[in-house]
Amino acid sequence: MRKPYQVSIYILIVAFAAVAANAQSFRVQCPTSTITHPDPTNAGLNNSEPLYNGPTQFTTPSLGVPGGTTGDFVTPVTGTVNGAIKCMQISGGDGYSTMADGNQVFMFSFGPLSGLADIAAGRPGTQFPNIFNTPYPGTLTRGDPATTDGATSGASPWTGAPGPAFQGFTWNGAVGLAPDIAADVTVANLLEGTFPVTTPATSAGSCTTPPSPTTVTGWTDAPLGLPVGAQVIISNAVAEGNTPTPLGYAGTWTLTCVSTGTGLSPDGVQEYPFQYTANGAGLASDTGNDLAAYVSSPATIDGHVDPRPIMDIGVMNGNIPAPLFAFDEDDEFFLTLTNVGMIMRPDLFEQHTVHFHGYPNASSFYDGVPDASIAINIGASFTYYYLAPDAGTYFWHCHITPPEHLQMGMVGQLYVRPRQDRVPVGGSLYTYLGYQNGISEPTTNPVVDGRTVCNPATDILCSATTPAINTGATRPAAGTLCSGATVVSGTEGTTPEYVYNDGDGSSCYDVVYPMQMHGFDPNFHFVGMTFNPELFVDMKDKYFLLNGRSYPDTVAPGPQATITSDGAMHYSQPLPSIINIPQGGKASLRLVNLSVAEYFTLQSLGVPMHEVGFNAKLLRDQDGNNTEFYTNSITLGGGESLDVILDASDDGCGTYLGTGCAKKLYPVGSTFYVYTSNLDMLSNDAENFGGMMTEVHICNSVSSDTYGNVCQ
Repeated sequence: MRKPYQVSIYILIVAFAAVAANAQSFRVQCPTSTITHPDPTNAGLNNSEPLYNGPTQFTTPSLGVPGGTTGDFVTPVTGTVNGAIKCMQISGGDGYSTMADGNQVFMFSFGPLSGLADIAAGRPGTQFPNIFNTPYPGTLTRGDPATTDGATSGASPWTGAPGPAFQGFTWNGAVGLAPDIAADVTVANLLEGTFPVTTPATSAGSCTTPPSPTTVTGWTDAPLGLPVGAQVIISNAVAEGNTPTPLGYAGTWTLTCVSTGTGLSPDGVQEYPFQYTANGAGLASDTGNDLAAYVSSPATIDGHVDPRPIMDIGVMNGNIPAPLFAFDEDDEFFLTLTNVGMIMRPDLFEQHTVHFHGYPNASSFYDGVPDASIAINIGASFTYYYLAPDAGTYFWHCHITPPEHLQMGMVGQLYVRPRQDRVPVGGSLYTYLGYQNGISEPTTNPVVDGRTVCNPATDILCSATTPAINTGATRPAAGTLCSGATVVSGTEGTTPEYVYNDGDGSSCYDVVYPMQMHGFDPNFHFVGMTFNPELFVDMKDKYFLLNGRSYPDTVAPGPQATITSDGAMHYSQPLPSIINIPQGGKASLRLVNLSVAEYFTLQSLGVPMHEVGFNAKLLRDQDGNNTEFYTNSITLGGGESLDVILDASDDGCGTYLGTGCAKKLYPVGSTFYVYTSNLDMLSNDAENFGGMMTEVHICNSVSSDTYGNVCQ
């Protein structure tokens, strides 16, 4: 016979487990309008980046403006708002990667749950709201996008040279996002026009009494929870006694009243009245049977998700590097982390966080350090919120036991593009930097924005010091190079852009390649997979990686796939490291070192490195003098970032060799190398001729400005 206390303990455990599971949920968040970026009519204002024409202007605080708020804060003036909204969803879990010697390595890792097609194509996964909030039109399959693309081996099935790439999978919305019915309640009584004579009298609470002949009044058994002006859907129901809803009620209607309190229904019960206007008079009443109809709000996109596709796609979906983020100064960025758990380590209840390393985040709540923020449990989601105040190259990682989680692969890269990229074509870079810094303002935007002001006399951390000399540089047009020259041949797929708000064009580039330096210790990863204690003191990297790959995989185009324990191919290493530069052009290398054990050195054989920024700061002193320099090698410690421009233009050689030197030194079709000078890092574990190395190709022109482009 079972003892009573044993039964009680069993019931308690089951009940607690049910409550804990019910308390967790998956959600996403990507608003189309905010106080900082208002779009009250949902006109799509935040679905593209506006040109920068001067500082954002603000209204005077006014009570009750915007509606429903205290109004004790400023709001932007329409037409002057800078930046937009961008969103991303990622998973925290585990996965496998394939090293260049063929060995598979287990990882704790982040993976994409939005922007899947862009991530696979080597682009950032961040999306505007109209893209992010688009549900998948079919059924996602385990391993997607690799499954839909038809990946059956490590190489991407849709890349080939020469010629452009064609992906089978092209959707970039949020995985699991599904329309939600926010309100769904039972209508106990429905009638049109005047109320029947009852004792006590029927009432509609705070709604109109008596109503017009075409006013429909309904009484629900629970609060409707919708405001006046909202649409509702009335659906037919069949009550006891086989009594259906009379004709004419079913349909979509606009609420004209929602009672603030209860009213007495025709059957003598205190219920919750609402009203709308019908198309005509003469509808039959449906009262006295407790089920007249159902009323609900229309299905909308509000962050509700179906957990099934999230688990199908998110489990074993780890990437190295973690998904790439890129957004623009003045943007608001909503990043949702969903913890799907680790299939290979079911004994671990690992929490995860996202920490933007070195990023000027205003709130510690969103900083990802568990001591001052929160950690995300398995089965839960959390949306981080960021503003983008300063351009530069940063990186991000999980901040739960960082030495372990960084070594295991929970590391990624992000960069913030400067306002200077949005200066109108032909605009003076010096003048527009003055708008930003509060030195002078245009007549259309006359008031200084204190968030962007840069005055070195009062702010030693000023991030965009005005250059000491006005070089007269202007914003070039698309289809040209930083030098202003048109491309040699082909169709140029680039527009000159900038690493920083420099005001003189010194950080201009034609193509951009984020590059993450990292290392794996396969023994540490094996121990991490096999339930054994990890010995941090013995950690020693054996694989040396650029964007998660060692040579020769660094120069293999397209995403690299790995088959995992769920039997499906997954894109585990989406970023190659091929550097294609149009002849006479410049390539921005956004370099970060995310190793927990090594310093890394990279050198360029042939094409000079122009170092323009360090740790997301333009190399310029507070007097406006550029401190940038040319070199052929750089060294980074763990947790550092560097902005280098590979300069294949006359700017890199003209001082010594004169005009036209670049065409002689870097002819079309030539190949150069970027590699580490540490010889023991030019290997793939026990295999020589690999490691941290990639190729630089000089092209007539290129098809786009980042990974996935091809020479033309």
